[in-house]
Amino acid sequence: MIKPIKYIFEAFFVYSFFLIGKLIGLSLSRKVFSFIFKIMGPIIRSNKIIDKNLLKFSKELSHKKKNEIISNMWSNYGKTFIEYAFLKKFKKGKLHINIEGEKILDDIYINKKPVIFISGHFANFELMSMEITKRQINLATIYRPLNNFFLNPFMEYVRRKYVCKNQIKKGRGGVKDSIEYIKKQYSIALMVDQRVSEGEKIKFFDEEAFTTTLPGQLALRYKLDLVPIFLERENDDSFKMKIYEPIKASNFKDKFEVTEKLNQIIKNMIIKNPHQWIWTHDRWK
Repeated sequence: MIKPIKYIFEAFFVYSFFLIGKLIGLSLSRKVFSFIFKIMGPIIRSNKIIDKNLLKFSKELSHKKKNEIISNMWSNYGKTFIEYAFLKKFKKGKLHINIEGEKILDDIYINKKPVIFISGHFANFELMSMEITKRQINLATIYRPLNNFFLNPFMEYVRRKYVCKNQIKKGRGGVKDSIEYIKKQYSIALMVDQRVSEGEKIKFFDEEAFTTTLPGQLALRYKLDLVPIFLERENDDSFKMKIYEPIKASNFKDKFEVTEKLNQIIKNMIIKNPHQWIWTHDRWK
């Protein structure tokens, strides 16, 4: 009985915040929720997990640098949270993002051959699938449903309407759905930086962590290229999205080699900008 009550309160605050955001506008909302999350984040989420994760990242971080990373993470978290109320604006606009490697997306569209897009929880990670679909590429996105059943229907609705209409629920059923989409010539997009209990222990920042091998499995089975994507939030709150050169599945002998390569890519992305990765996930549990 406790969880439903907790979920009701969470949903009330989230919907109220979204309404406030719409009333005061995107620019001011970002400032307000950046501030709120920097204050409230450390209170409602475990600092132990963040500290543990940052030790995996670097044992030589100064206290000042660590606090800077954590503060910027919460700031980005707050901005990303309130930007869900403005996904329609992003869907219709172009000026909010600069894309490096657009020709790669153009080639994927022209060739009509599915690929596996992979990324992590950087900046506003929802923009990856949104920008891919805006370029008329057939896409299905794998997502993890929210535990809060009062919030999840809304989040699924806005994702389908503004991010990508083809949403695949993470899990065993999602694997089957992914295969069906690939057979219909749809590309698949997913985040590979979270811990998954059904994954394999693969090295990540020099320590083994449960990691999804699904991209490797799909790429090898259906001879698909893997296309990493990196998102960064700029100082003016515009975004930069880098499309990496496609990785040939044929270069690897099995799903473990593919997954090791992808973990290395995500690691390099985090090193490039540790301020915008979500350090609150218990990645090495």
